[in-house]
Amino acid sequence: MIVRPRPTALGLLTIVRGSIVPKIMPRVLFVLALSAAVLALHRIAPRAFGDLTPVPFTLLGLALSIFLGFRNNACFERWWEARRQWGQLLAETRALVRDVVTLLPPEMPALQRQFAHRTIAFAHALRAQLRSVESTELRGWLSAEEWERVRHGRSRSDQILLIQSGELEALLRRGILSDILYSLLAERLRTLTTIQTACERLHSTPMPFTYSLLLHRTAWLFCLLLPFGLVQTLGFATPFVAAIMAYAFFGLDALGEELEEPFGLSQNAIPLDALTRAIEIASLEAIGERDLPAPLEPKEFLLL
Repeated sequence: MIVRPRPTALGLLTIVRGSIVPKIMPRVLFVLALSAAVLALHRIAPRAFGDLTPVPFTLLGLALSIFLGFRNNACFERWWEARRQWGQLLAETRALVRDVVTLLPPEMPALQRQFAHRTIAFAHALRAQLRSVESTELRGWLSAEEWERVRHGRSRSDQILLIQSGELEALLRRGILSDILYSLLAERLRTLTTIQTACERLHSTPMPFTYSLLLHRTAWLFCLLLPFGLVQTLGFATPFVAAIMAYAFFGLDALGEELEEPFGLSQNAIPLDALTRAIEIASLEAIGERDLPAPLEPKEFLLL
């Protein structure tokens, strides 16, 4: 996610880091070159263009902008829901560790530490699952026996919650937890399962491909045909206007693609690494640790 101060008026025109320009620049330059070729052809053989006017392209551009706006709104909803789920995950893990520390007997600090470490491991496992990467930090938060069980599981985050649930059941059977306290802590784990399921739904259910393909094709057709409709009216300004329109439409299309994958590694994705580190810090602080890791900071305005 891009984290940077609000730019000045000049900065709005010159900022590249954090913009969509590097991703779409080849396409914009292609439209600019095509427009220059159309302009040169028009100067050589103006009659070949007949009576083309910008009117049809105005109507097509209006319709395309509405469709792109609708798609980008839908993609932003996905992005915002993903951020809300991870915000709730941060809140629930804090509450779980706090409840474990206050409700378990104080003479069992090792058990409290295990619960906190498994909670951190759950966040790392879910982050790795959503980004389809291998988590190198996960093993460090689990015992050797727990790691052997977790690493062979189809869903490592599921296995961690299962271990947590089994620990609570053992405490209930031994009489260390009452029915009420067990229900309270078990409800926290159920909430984590709900968050995990919501994130998996977002990860495994992309926007309909046909809809995205239709908008992508229409944007290309519009930008490729636009110079032919503008050249007789705008003349030498045609390449510049066509490039600006290409920047707008290709930029909206590319931005929608990034927001559609909120858990990815693009510059507009949710900063899962930073959120996982926040869960790590809160959990360790709750069990009384003093040597806490530092929060992740943006590097070149990019927070992962």
